[in-house]
Amino acid sequence: MVTTQRARIDFPSRIGVWWASDSWAMPDAQAVARDIEAMGYGSLFLPETVGKECLTESAAFLAATQRLVVGTGIANIHVRLPSAAEAGARTLTALYPGRFVLGLGVSHGPLVERGMGGTYEKPLATMRSYLERMAAVPEAIEPGVGRPPRLLAALGPKMIELSGSHADGAHPYLVLPAATQTTRDILGPDKWIVSEQAVVVGGDDAEQLRRAHDHLNVYSGLPNYRNSWLRQGFDESDLVRGGSDRLARAVVGMGSVDNAAAKVQAHLEAGADHVVVQVLGEHPTADPRPGLRELAAVLGL
Repeated sequence: MVTTQRARIDFPSRIGVWWASDSWAMPDAQAVARDIEAMGYGSLFLPETVGKECLTESAAFLAATQRLVVGTGIANIHVRLPSAAEAGARTLTALYPGRFVLGLGVSHGPLVERGMGGTYEKPLATMRSYLERMAAVPEAIEPGVGRPPRLLAALGPKMIELSGSHADGAHPYLVLPAATQTTRDILGPDKWIVSEQAVVVGGDDAEQLRRAHDHLNVYSGLPNYRNSWLRQGFDESDLVRGGSDRLARAVVGMGSVDNAAAKVQAHLEAGADHVVVQVLGEHPTADPRPGLRELAAVLGL
């Protein structure tokens, strides 16, 4: 199932936002999305873990904005049937052509098995089967729309390859620009790469490190990310809970706002088509807009 034509995604700019709004009331979250669009960012990508249902949330953000691309980063394939994922994405694409991206991921064993009571085994085979079942949804569902753009949460080389053969590209998360370059080398020039970059804006060095370590705390306990960091040149000493200082400073853009912006730019130079910025606030539910405004000014949005 190799695709030859690049999927349509109408990003208004090359830099967007990654934001988890689960704890925000949706009318307030929609106001944030409108502000993100007004600042000049080109997208809003949102996760799906144990909070809100991401397709419903995406519909609300699309309805609240004019040009902003909305993407799932990622929709958990263990949450819904492949037919439901495909049909929902087609409906959003029919209503908002060029503005919706379905990012898909296999999630993580502990979350699926302990948090959801599901079964987590053979992630690559599971994802391939899921995509093939999505492709089998008949044309009669939203006729004329075609297949919505799909990106895979791809860290390892085999999943990256699958994101090229069975999807429209990859959504790397918590990676260095060198990993974005590796993803581009594997996928070639015609697939989409939307890389995520966490940043800290404001605060002294100790406060910035605290936010970075807090952010990495959960991820540092998940095998998918631990293996990814080992492939990127880190070692076991960096994989302490919350990550070592070396890992935190490498993965998270910190220091001055110019340094944070340089991390974003490095992914673009390494081959990303689009970079989504995740601002790490004082706490996980903090308003991202103050940091995004500072960053937008430096990025020239």
